[in-house]
Amino acid sequence: MKKTTWIWWGLALAWVGCLLGLPWIGVEAIRPQDILSGSPEAQVFWSLRVPRLLAGMLAGSTLGMAGMAMQALFRNPLAEPFTLGTASGASLGACFYLWTGWSFGFLGLSGQTWFAFAGALLSLGLVYGFSQLAGRARTETLLLAGVAGGIFFSSLILLLQYLADQVHSLRMLRWLMGSLEVVGYWELLQAAPLALLGSGLILALRFELNLLAAGEDLAVARGLDLPRVKLLLLAGVGVMVGTVVALTGPVGFVGLMVPHICRQLLGPDHRRLAWAVLLLGMSFLPACDAVARVLLAPAELPVGVITALLGGPFFLWVLTRNRP
Repeated sequence: MKKTTWIWWGLALAWVGCLLGLPWIGVEAIRPQDILSGSPEAQVFWSLRVPRLLAGMLAGSTLGMAGMAMQALFRNPLAEPFTLGTASGASLGACFYLWTGWSFGFLGLSGQTWFAFAGALLSLGLVYGFSQLAGRARTETLLLAGVAGGIFFSSLILLLQYLADQVHSLRMLRWLMGSLEVVGYWELLQAAPLALLGSGLILALRFELNLLAAGEDLAVARGLDLPRVKLLLLAGVGVMVGTVVALTGPVGFVGLMVPHICRQLLGPDHRRLAWAVLLLGMSFLPACDAVARVLLAPAELPVGVITALLGGPFFLWVLTRNRP
């Protein structure tokens, strides 16, 4: 059996193992016979653990796909979905909602979710608009505009935390760490269509991603409509990141690690890399969340802490491995 076949089997088995095994991991043990009994254990299983697993799979695969697209667009293995400041914009929107003390919902979603999604779209629009003012939307201009936007939005978040009282400041800090604390399935049903739409768009642009990764000049020479493809990718990634951040908070480094690991395993061809990223993303983030739940049990760490602890050394490893 070829090496690549073993890799595909490994990715598939990892996903199946997470799907079947992770709902049983937690502070309290749940027996298989309890999940259909209508007992409190069954409610914990179906209302907390299973939605949490599905949220991790949705967020992990979405961030992984967005990271793969950004790494191809910028031709840089250190790029990730948050490069364009979208996560900072979404975080600013959510923190502003928490700072005001408002409490409302619309179409079944909390005001915090709506503000986070609006902040993500606003940041994406500002970054793209400023890059257009500086000339055509070259990758270098987009990158610098995204970094500047991210810094600006982060500074506004710090200002809100300083102005908030202790309770609201703590709520902001907790949300900024990222968490998969989802109760029930309604939020997942609201977030899934947008996340899946963005992932489907990137899957449809797999060949274009190969051309972008080879260089803009070569892509244009092959007939690629560069402005159109860039706009589609940026819009898709913006919607995906905004949706995930609104659901889970800014869980970092997933979009950096998952595509890079898959690229090391299967090579740079996005026609198969995209499917591997989907599988690994659906396994990686739920596995990190399982570690976060049991590492300091009965206390629970936000999953963003675990991904950050893994992502920092991983970032340095990629940086040193790709040095000239």
